[in-house]
Amino acid sequence: MEHHHEEKKEEINFNALYYLVGLIFGLFTGAILDVGYTWIFVGGVLGLLTAALFVSVFVRGRGQN
Repeated sequence: MEHHHEEKKEEINFNALYYLVGLIFGLFTGAILDVGYTWIFVGGVLGLLTAALFVSVFVRGRGQN
C-alpha cells in the first residue's frame, strides 16, 4: 500500500508588508506635520510601532480555524 503524504500549503507571510505600509505612512505623516525633519523619523517609528501592534493583535489569529 502506498503512503500518501498530505501536501502542506505554503503560507505567504504578509507581516513585512504591514511593516512597510506602517513605515511609509508614518514617514508621510511626519513630513506633513511640517514642524521639523526630526518628526519624519518620529512618524516612521510610530508607524512601525502601530504596524507591530496591528500584526500582534489583529493579524495573529486570522489563519486559525
